[in-house]
Amino acid sequence: MVSDSPIHLVDRSPRVSAEELLEGFRPSERFGEVSFDTYIPDPSQPSQEEAREALRRFAESIEAPSGGGLLGRLFGRRAAKDAKAGIYLDGGFGVGKTHLLASLYHAVSGPKAFGTFVEYTNLVGALSFRKTVEALSGYRLVCIDEFELDDPGDTVLMSRLMRELSDAGVRLAATSNTLPGSLGEGRFAAQDFKREIQVLSDQFEVLRIDGEDYRHRGLPQAPEPLAAQELDAAAASAFPADAAVASDDFPALIEHLSRVHPSRYRQLIEGLRGIVWREVETITEQAVALRFVVLADRLYDKDLPIVSSGVPFDRIFTEEMMAGGYQKKYYRAVSRLTALAREGLERVEGTEREPSAR
Repeated sequence: MVSDSPIHLVDRSPRVSAEELLEGFRPSERFGEVSFDTYIPDPSQPSQEEAREALRRFAESIEAPSGGGLLGRLFGRRAAKDAKAGIYLDGGFGVGKTHLLASLYHAVSGPKAFGTFVEYTNLVGALSFRKTVEALSGYRLVCIDEFELDDPGDTVLMSRLMRELSDAGVRLAATSNTLPGSLGEGRFAAQDFKREIQVLSDQFEVLRIDGEDYRHRGLPQAPEPLAAQELDAAAASAFPADAAVASDDFPALIEHLSRVHPSRYRQLIEGLRGIVWREVETITEQAVALRFVVLADRLYDKDLPIVSSGVPFDRIFTEEMMAGGYQKKYYRAVSRLTALAREGLERVEGTEREPSAR
């Protein structure tokens, strides 16, 4: 695991142009080849199969207009407007919303875009609102993963962006991140979403996806971290000697994140095969925790196994954070970090299995 030139995230400070940000709006490697056929619905949750078939039909409605020339484009746009402008997937963590959204993306011919809510707000910050609208208005489909309802400013910004894209004939698809404890509340998150985008509310088909977090089915909540004195040997057994693995002291990494804009976290971990963190500790500052959530999402996107010492990932955030206004983000991060820690532990124990793209 340790090479002659060890890799440390704290030594990386990537610079990314606006054009590179726009080019990166496609599913991550984890979801790079998924399809509706690779999504396996839970037989005990019929809403999962219903959502998959609804998205198939939505993709077909986007692909249906095929006329060429100006008239074809005009009538194609009109046909798209006659159907629902958007699909909204509402459900808990780990039920496959991102898998389905990526499958929709792959089923539709371009130009198209796929990114998280945070990535789109970062794009607006890099390009300006008007240039973002101009860049995306020619797309056939824009997919927004993990739409956030906990930041009023960003929610209004994204609502306006989607309204202008819809007016331009762009088809939209979004997922929500309903709290695990709110699954029984049905469409609460979707109703909040609709109130924020009143102009589009009648155009969105809301699909509720029920089920438990597949990452936790029959598995322990979070694996115990390794002892500090075991970490080097464990990392050496988990990753090939020539693998690009970043090894960092967790406190130093957290401090470094404050100097790297979250829009560049994808490039921060570019080319890596694994992560080793020493002395993981509970994050106590909200601003620090929110930046770390973005890093957790990017690590999960690239399916990078984590081997660590310190506290387990279900204690990475304080109890107050897990019960506060940003708890949706923190629950998602804990779920994803736990999945990556399991993959790391399986490598250490020699029981590596193919990661699920769900």
